[in-house]
Order: sequence, then structure tokens, then C-alpha cells
Amino acid sequence: MKPEFQSQQKSSAIKAEQHGHVALLTLNNPPANTWTADSLIQFKQIIESLNADKNIYACVITGEGSKFFSAGADLKLFADGNKAVALDMARLFGEAFETLSAFRGVSIAAINGYAMGGGLEVALACDIRIAETQAVMALPEAKVGLLPCAGGTQNLTWLVGEGWAKRIILCGEQISAEQALTIKLVEEVVEVGESVNAALALAKSVGSQSPSSVTACKALIQNCRSQSHQHGLMKERELFVRLFDTEDQQEGVQAFLEKRSPQWKNQ
Repeated sequence: MKPEFQSQQKSSAIKAEQHGHVALLTLNNPPANTWTADSLIQFKQIIESLNADKNIYACVITGEGSKFFSAGADLKLFADGNKAVALDMARLFGEAFETLSAFRGVSIAAINGYAMGGGLEVALACDIRIAETQAVMALPEAKVGLLPCAGGTQNLTWLVGEGWAKRIILCGEQISAEQALTIKLVEEVVEVGESVNAALALAKSVGSQSPSSVTACKALIQNCRSQSHQHGLMKERELFVRLFDTEDQQEGVQAFLEKRSPQWKNQ
């Protein structure tokens, strides 16, 4: 993994490891893996580096330890009511998580404990979420006179619908892992300590897919959030034809016909 985003030092707020074509990012700010201005900047830079490295097909995000995935922002930052600090943090949260959402590969949150506020919002910005049975999820900002400002109101509503989004955000309801699975907030629930293994296994399966196709398909799926159905159908046909300009398309078809595994070109 490239030096610019390989951060193994214990002092690093985000530790990065490479597992084949998969990057494992661990939020590392004990005791609750809270976000700071520096860690949000570092996180954005790491995702940008992953996006530029065509050898990386997927990334998994988890929290250090066994209790917290992430408890979100440290509320001490907002204790004095400084609007300039609030504006800066809102910008940094937005830039970091929107960069994650736009990652060309597949992002998976391995939720290994409490995911609260900005901790849940980073998971919501991922493509897929896997939670351990003890995980608890919430967006409790309104309890302290704030609101989710890193995509929480938008991404949560898209995933679970308006009713559940209002229960979680407006009523302050905390969601267990099993309940999250029922309302489609997460896609899978696993036993304690197994979320990273499950996420890495799923992420590694992305390697059997054409990277070019994955990027195009992800863009089309996310297009549904902002564009009409008819626009999506037109875009689907356009990107289908555009894939014929890639080596991946030729390699994929030939590998299938020759009954062998494809060797992607990491375009």
C-alpha cells in the first residue's frame, strides 16, 4: 500500500492496511473513536489516495476496540457555541463523507459497536453495512440542540424511508443490529468480533468483477437518488456501450469463453 495512506503508527487517527485489492481502514481515536478536524482531513486524503490507486477495488471501515465503531464528533468542540468552528467542522464532515460516497470502488462498514452521530454517518456513506450483534446505531444530535450535518438526514432517509428516519432523528430512537437489519439500515448481522472478517470476505469478492464495470454500475445505482428513472435508463445504455472502450470488457468476455479467470487491467 502506498506510503501516503499507509498509517500504521499507533498515534494515527486512522490505521490503514492492505489485504490484496482491499484497504482496511480502522478508526483509531480511543476511547470512542470520535472524529476531529485532523482525522476528517486525513480520512478524506486516504480515500482520495485509494481512489487514485487502481490496484484497490474495495475498502472496509471499522473501529478500534470492541465497544465503539465511532461515537461521532467530540461535543467539546461545540461547547462554547463558536459558529466558525461549527461551520468548519460541518464542511470537513461533508467533504470527507461525500468523498467516501464517491469512491469508485465498493465501501463496506464493519460496525463493531456503537455507531452514533458522525459514526453512523460514515457508515451511511458506505455502499454496504455489516453490523455485529451488539452494535447500536443512532443519530442523537437533536438531543443536544444540533442536527446530523454529514449526510445523515439524507442518506438515512434514502435507506430506511421517511418514517424510520423520523423515528431515529426526531424521536432519538436507538436501533439494535437486528432491528437495523429489519429496516434495511444494514445488510447483514454477524456475531461479535466477526464484522471485519465478513466485510473483508465480501470486499474480496469484488475482485472477481471488472473494476470498470463496478465503477459504472455504482454510478448508475447512486444515480437513482437524484435523477429520474428515464434518465437512469438512458445513462445505463450509454455506460454499457462505453465499456466496450475498455480492456476489461474484452478480457472478461474472452476469459468466460475460454473458461478461465479474467485478469483485469486496473484501468
